[in-house]
Amino acid sequence: MNSFSQRYGFKPIKNIIQVDSMDEDLRTSLWNILKMLYWEEAEQAFNNGIADVNDYNYKQFKYFFKLIWLNYFKKELPHLSYSYSLSTILEDIHKYFFSCQWYEVYDFIEFIANKSDTLFQDKKFKQYCNEILERELSAYRFVDKQIIKITSEIEIAEIEEALKNSEPYKTVNTHLHRALKLLSDRQSPDYRNSIKESISAVESIAKIITEDDKATLGDALKKIDKKIKIHKVLIESFLKIYGYTNDADGIRHGLMEDSNLDFEDAKFMLVSCSAFVNYLIVKIEKAKIQDIPND
Repeated sequence: MNSFSQRYGFKPIKNIIQVDSMDEDLRTSLWNILKMLYWEEAEQAFNNGIADVNDYNYKQFKYFFKLIWLNYFKKELPHLSYSYSLSTILEDIHKYFFSCQWYEVYDFIEFIANKSDTLFQDKKFKQYCNEILERELSAYRFVDKQIIKITSEIEIAEIEEALKNSEPYKTVNTHLHRALKLLSDRQSPDYRNSIKESISAVESIAKIITEDDKATLGDALKKIDKKIKIHKVLIESFLKIYGYTNDADGIRHGLMEDSNLDFEDAKFMLVSCSAFVNYLIVKIEKAKIQDIPND
């Protein structure tokens, strides 16, 4: 169960979306993938190697661990013998994995992905890692054989700024907090309704500015454009995004039981809507339009 601060978004966004940190759940889950795909298979291969030193899997795994020691740890190669067994090697790797810096965990799993192709596990390994990285809200993903950042500091700052700027406007702030909550729920994330809440935040600020609770977003933006100049391309672009959420197969109609929506979709909408909320609030304040009612 998520903590109170996680459910209501009071923790810093960078802690919810793991950008420059790695919590125990994420680290342990990544280790479990290594154990499932490599360490347990290695144990079986080494057991077979006791009976037959020419066993293919035994030779491949022995070479694999040599690569880890020579090219990743860059240490003196241990001699695989009764005095320095596979279990000892795995204990050493385990000690390193759970004591190293968060970014070194990514170094290690990236190294494994690039050196495990001879074991025919690299594709499955990257797939499983990405599933865990998404589930635990890591800001990183495997793309090909590299781990890249999919959530930038700018995106996080945009969300944080929108949450702060919208504090005087209760409904806007509530929609943004709920969008973040639904996105960051690690047990059962709701990407569909997170997107709905994000777009509702924009609708809400537009209605507040125009003082028209019944206005559609399109109508509201036209009215706002009479007060402050909004570039037509910007309006058209956002209306297209809004249209996506309202078409026959869109988010808010809820007609699709199965959906391909994922973390990246919901994050994109939250960042985009946060940016537009910030834009509208700042433009209105700069224009010094007074008496914008708080709802």
